[in-house]
Amino acid sequence: MSIPRFAYAATISVLALTAALVGCAGHNPASKSSGVTLRLGYLTRITHASALVGIDNGAFARNLGPLVKFEPQPFSQGTAETTALLSGQLDAAFVGPNPAFNAWQRSNGTAIKIISGSATGGTSMVVKPGINSAEDLRGKTVADPALGGAQDVSVRDWLLKNGLKTNAQGGGDVSIKPTTPESAIVQQFTSNQIVGAIVSAPYDVQLVNAGGTRLWSDPNTITILVVRQEFLAAHPDVVAGLVRGQIQANETIHTDPDAAARSANATLTKALGAGLAPDVLTASFQETIFTNDPGVQSLNDQVRKAVSVGLLQPLNLDGIFDLSLLNHELAAVGQPPVAA
Repeated sequence: MSIPRFAYAATISVLALTAALVGCAGHNPASKSSGVTLRLGYLTRITHASALVGIDNGAFARNLGPLVKFEPQPFSQGTAETTALLSGQLDAAFVGPNPAFNAWQRSNGTAIKIISGSATGGTSMVVKPGINSAEDLRGKTVADPALGGAQDVSVRDWLLKNGLKTNAQGGGDVSIKPTTPESAIVQQFTSNQIVGAIVSAPYDVQLVNAGGTRLWSDPNTITILVVRQEFLAAHPDVVAGLVRGQIQANETIHTDPDAAARSANATLTKALGAGLAPDVLTASFQETIFTNDPGVQSLNDQVRKAVSVGLLQPLNLDGIFDLSLLNHELAAVGQPPVAA
């Protein structure tokens, strides 16, 4: 299977790539902590391919080293990851922005730090043919993965901007139906229980393949990497290894897309019992941009959206970012820093 080259967040020169490969081999190859377990959460979506690839190709385990026990844990919802982070059942997670905001707010800024970006885009509102506007959805039911998730906030904000109100109970001008697992959204679409859904890759691609059309796509940050503050303070070298693995996983996505696709599908197969069809896999990667930059402006905009639809209290993101380890590791492989 040949997969077209994925979009770059920034152009990477041959010299930078060479430096990256040399740096990966010689710069802090493994953490020095002994007897530590790192429990990493991720979602079984292509928008979490940084995690999917790093798990399968060994980028995380290699950079954490033999003294650290690495335990990746799949989830179907970012809201469930938030619960696991707040209860101490996870140490770090690839998660959507809004679940991270909720963890920050519920803990009064003490639970997590955003330490890297991962992906933007890869999310679309897919509807039945004949639906061409928000107004066409009035009185109808659409689905999304979870109440309060990034997709949920995005669609509610879009509907509100178009004069349509929603509420958390599924009422209002348009009924929004949080649905898990996301594969059930595809089933509901094909059986005409819903007229559309906002979902991330690969599920939006599957809806299109089931006869749907893209009404609009969301270009904003969809996946970030967060860590519990307590774990970061106790084991900064372990977190540095995790970040190195993230950088290397994204490098593989950019420079060897075929290998990245195979790795992502292998992780999905282990987690779900089945991988993606080649055409779905290809299209899912093509619509997603993988980047180490969390996109501060995008995240602030998503906070505003969540507040406007009543799913988040007013929130200041000051202090939620700690990109120092990311920028240190980027500098080590000749890549420019990320601004907080």
